[in-house]
This record gives sequence, structure tokens and C-alpha cells, in this order.
Amino acid sequence: MQSANVKANRPEQNRSTCVDVSVVIPCYRSSGIIHSVVDRLLTTLGLRYEESQFEIILVNDYSPDNTLEVLSGIAEEHGNVKVISMAKNFGQHAALMAGFDYVRGDTVVCMDDDGQTRPEEIFKLLDKLDEGYDLVYAKYASKKHSAFRNFGSKINEIMAHSLIGKPKDITLSSYFAAKRFLVDEALHYKNPYPYIEGLMLRSTGSIANVEVVHSDRLAGESGYSFKGLLALWLNGFTAFSVKPLRVASVFGVVLAFFGFAGALAVVIQRLTNPDMAMGWASMFSALIFIGGLLLCMLGLLGEYIGRTYISLNNSPQYVIRDTLNCSHNDSNANYEDAN
Repeated sequence: MQSANVKANRPEQNRSTCVDVSVVIPCYRSSGIIHSVVDRLLTTLGLRYEESQFEIILVNDYSPDNTLEVLSGIAEEHGNVKVISMAKNFGQHAALMAGFDYVRGDTVVCMDDDGQTRPEEIFKLLDKLDEGYDLVYAKYASKKHSAFRNFGSKINEIMAHSLIGKPKDITLSSYFAAKRFLVDEALHYKNPYPYIEGLMLRSTGSIANVEVVHSDRLAGESGYSFKGLLALWLNGFTAFSVKPLRVASVFGVVLAFFGFAGALAVVIQRLTNPDMAMGWASMFSALIFIGGLLLCMLGLLGEYIGRTYISLNNSPQYVIRDTLNCSHNDSNANYEDAN
């Protein structure tokens, strides 16, 4: 394995394209299932491509189990399987960005490590891409996720449509195929908190869906907690749209208008009826509501400012500890020794 590396600024480089398809798979707590997923993927891609025509990039996102050992064993068996090991848990989207740094294919496919995104369906995405689209997302007729995960996906869909311009008739998923130029464009994003959907959607309007089967999870549980989903939504809110700030401004104007109208009504009633009792309870409730809303808006503004501050401090998007079957010639990144 190579020595520990830290991702720094990426210079523009012309990497020679040596393979047709690169598949990037972020891995977390998948030691019991990832070998099966990779075997199925190798078998499926082998139906159309020679071994030298495709590559699989497995990104260990600092999994606490023995996932790295399993990935290393797979890479030792297959020369076209690369392994990237992160120095801490940076999240799925940062792991994808790490994988993007090492892709060499004309087409890049991203999928999950849990077997729910079936490797056998990959040609549906690739064939749809060959019809002239730049980006193709898998669409599931029936999803096998938990109710909580499905709820999170619906929120993500609403957010993507409202804030980052996702076409209303397109469904997003973690299983997608993209032309290489979209990945190269995504790599221009050097700040922390990457949001892959935002990076892709801002670069092309040529997007399509293809229906695939969503399988039951082979083992374990999803690594996405409420905290993880919330962090993902905040990335979409704050990194790729200023609409939440505009909504806050609209709320402020509306509340100011109603506050002025309410105050005017109280003054008029007081002048016309001096004996009218003042409503302290209603006034207190209004103050609590408005104060809470103001604190929420200030928190949202602080989120933007905080992320800007972190970006100015050159906080790393991710840190790579080790790699296997990778070379610096494969990478689009400029690395520095972390030791």
C-alpha cells in the first residue's frame, strides 16, 4: 500500500483514458457482502468487456469492521480492482469524490455496496447513456429501503427539485451512470461538503431515468442515520443554492407586514374603545413565534457563513490513508505526504 496522502488542489491534467467503464463503490460496514457484490459485477461486466476494458474502484470510508481487509483481498485477486482507504469517515459523497480522482473510464458508474443496487442491471444504465444522454439515474418501481430511508429520499427529491433545479420528471438515486466529462467537471469542486447530485445537475440538462429492480439488502443495516441524512440535506441547501436565504427574506417581509397590520389594528381598537383589555397572552405567543423564527433564520445564515469559513480554512474534502492497485499517474489530484 502507498503512504498516507492528503488531497490538495487539483491541477488540470490530461489523463489518458485506458478503460471503457469505471465503477465507483463507497464501502462502509460491508465486509460480509461486498465480495459477493464485486463478484457479480465482475461476472456481469465480463459478458461485454475484456478485463482490461473496465475497472472497479472500492472506497473504504473508514469502516469500523474488517471491510478494508476484505477489499484488500479482492484487489489482490483482481488487478483491475482498486482500493482507496480514507483516514476517517467523510461520508458517501466525499468517498465518491475520492473515487472520481482515480477513474480512467469514458463512462463512470456509481452504485452502493449493499447489493440493493443490482450489478446485473448495469447495462440498462450504460445502454441508456449510449442513446445520447449525459447522465442516467436508476429508478425503482418498488424500493426495499426502510420507511425512514424512503422518507429521507422523498425529502431529498423535493429539495433537489426546489433548490438545485432537478427536472420534476427525473428521480434521483445512488445508482447512476455519467459521461466522463461530468466527473471531470465535478472534480473542479475543491471545497468540503460535496453534494454529488448538485455537482451533476448543475453541469448538464441531458438526464434520463431507467427502471431497474431494487433488491433486499443482503446483510446488515443502512449506514444512513437521521444525522447523516440531515447533513446531506444541509449540503444541498447551503452548497448549491441561495434560495433558503431568499425564503428567509420573504418570511421576514411577510411577518413585518402582519406585525405592522396587527399593531395598527390594536391602536385603532384602543382609540375607539379605551376600555378594551390588552391581550398579553396573545402578544407573548406572537413574540415567542417571531423570536423562534428569527433564531431559525439566524441559524441558517450562520450555516452559510460557517461553511464559507471552513472552506476558506482549506478544510480537506477527504484524506486518503492508503491505496491499493492505484498509482499517482491514475490520479487527477495533486497529493502531499500527510506524515
